[in-house]
Amino acid sequence: MVLAVLGLLKLLLRLTRLWLLVLLVLPVRTLAVPVVPQFRTGSSTTSSTSESIINETITSHQYRTGYSYSASGHNIKSETGYINPTPTTTNEQTVGGVNFNWTSPNLEAIPRWGIVNDGAAFSLQETLITPGLDTSTTITRQITTSTTTETTTTFGQ
Repeated sequence: MVLAVLGLLKLLLRLTRLWLLVLLVLPVRTLAVPVVPQFRTGSSTTSSTSESIINETITSHQYRTGYSYSASGHNIKSETGYINPTPTTTNEQTVGGVNFNWTSPNLEAIPRWGIVNDGAAFSLQETLITPGLDTSTTITRQITTSTTTETTTTFGQ
C-alpha cells in the first residue's frame, strides 16, 4: 500500500512538471490596450522667475593709536628746549566691541614758544591730533537680483 501511494505521488510530480513546462512554452494572450496619441504636433512653454533681495550693512572704524604734534611759524623759538611733547602712559579704549591701546602726549610737556625779535611780525601754528576713534563709516545698500528662465519644448509625431 505504501508503494502504491509512493508511485502515485511520483506520477503527480511528473504531471505537475509537465503542466509547468506546457504553461511556459505556450504563448499567453495579453489584454493590454495600445496607447495612441491624440495629437500631431505641439509645444510647451515654461517660465520661471526668482527674485533675491540682499540688505547689507558694512560698518568700518578707523583708530589712531598714537598722536601727532606739529608746530610751524616764523620769528619763534622753543623756550622749553624741546619741540615735541613727551608721551604719557598707554590708555585703553573699547568702541563697538573692539579694544585698543594708544599713547597720548603729556599736555603739560607741550613746548612753550617765545618770540625771537620783539616787535617784529611772527606766526605760530600748532596742531595736535590725539589718538582714539578717527573715523566711523557705515555703508547700507540693497542688492536686488532677478532671474527669469523660459523653456520652450516643440514636439511632433
